[in-house]
Amino acid sequence: MKLNLLNRASPIASLCLCLLSTTIAQRTHAAPFQWPVAPLIERPAEPDAIPLYDLPSPAARPDPTAETWARALHGREVRNVTQPVLLPVLPQAGKANGTAVIVAPGGGFRSLAIDNEGLDVAKGLAAQGVSAFVLKYRVVPTPADPVRFAADMTRVIAERKEITVNQASLEDAKRAVQLVRQRAGSWGVHPDRVGLVGFSAGAMVTLRASVDPDPTARPDFAGMIYGPVTSIPVPAGVPPIFVALGANDEIFARGNFGLIEGWQKAGGAVEFHLYEDGHHGFGMKRHGTTSDLWFEQFLSWMRMRDLLR
Repeated sequence: MKLNLLNRASPIASLCLCLLSTTIAQRTHAAPFQWPVAPLIERPAEPDAIPLYDLPSPAARPDPTAETWARALHGREVRNVTQPVLLPVLPQAGKANGTAVIVAPGGGFRSLAIDNEGLDVAKGLAAQGVSAFVLKYRVVPTPADPVRFAADMTRVIAERKEITVNQASLEDAKRAVQLVRQRAGSWGVHPDRVGLVGFSAGAMVTLRASVDPDPTARPDFAGMIYGPVTSIPVPAGVPPIFVALGANDEIFARGNFGLIEGWQKAGGAVEFHLYEDGHHGFGMKRHGTTSDLWFEQFLSWMRMRDLLR
């Protein structure tokens, strides 16, 4: 599927504008546009990381040192992920309620907003007794040097370059759902209470996994936070879904809301919040807008569906 980065008049093309991810609200009306340079930081230790795939030998494993970590506007971002893992954020002993949520950060399939749309979300879920897992999925390779990366992103946007949605990211999301179900007992999770919530590009893979022909790859419930809401084919058997979007989202509020109607026609339950103000990429940061309420409303929706018992 080919997507034009800056053609906002096209609902399909607008999907790719998730390249702007978590900082687009701060970068409006600037001409000429310059992608900000995010300084590199040391890669953190991840002793509890759970590999998504069993590889036959160390020689066959992708090099995890290729990862590039940087300090962006709303927390850390990671690029050049070659070895996808789940980062568990578990409730305190005795507090688990049997529900698991996999969190898929956004970043235009080129980076992952690992804090604002990942670990911060997971910590909030774990505080409610949910076994949370941040999905560090594979992304498109980019220059490790932050100046080169910023220049490359500036050029891509200026040239309206077309890209293909990263299939590896979707494969990782589906594998994550299957893996958490397979190992549900070790975390005190019910295998029929495994959810997937994604942001921007992560919302795109959440949506695709939720309509996947393979029922083992579909989550039991889903959350799409500033993701695409235009019409797509929706099969029967889709999970209940929570959708949150700013009415002034520079990326995904430029078309129709056919996904909501299609979901309902397919027999799926939908909770849809369209905030007057919020822009794109609000995540867990507070901005003084009604979109600040999305996480509490997501928890309320989970509570209504008996997922926080």
